[in-house]
Amino acid sequence: MGKTAQRVLGRRARHLRLRKKVVGLPARPRLAVFRSHQHLYAQLIDDMAGKTLHGWSTKDARLKALNRGSTVEAAKGLGALIAQDATKQGITRVAFDRGGYLFHGRVKALADAVRSGGLAV
Repeated sequence: MGKTAQRVLGRRARHLRLRKKVVGLPARPRLAVFRSHQHLYAQLIDDMAGKTLHGWSTKDARLKALNRGSTVEAAKGLGALIAQDATKQGITRVAFDRGGYLFHGRVKALADAVRSGGLAV
């Protein structure tokens, strides 16, 4: 097995361990993050109902000014957008699911921007 495949399998195992602990409720949905090579994706998920409440990505038209999708600046913009849209829906608290990624770089920038936007993480 190659180095890349081992890295992907390790991330998936970490994510499964994390999913045992982080649960999205109607009052506190799970903010799940996926990091691709070029973009960031985030979803608010209610695990009890099994529904995705809202989804965002750095491909969003509202983030065209930060057209570099894989940068920390784009992650900060995405976090601000998430906080803005979630507060419009009446959501004030979220459970942060980092998806098995290290809490560093783009993932950390997204979480910090969500916090500074007014959501309790």
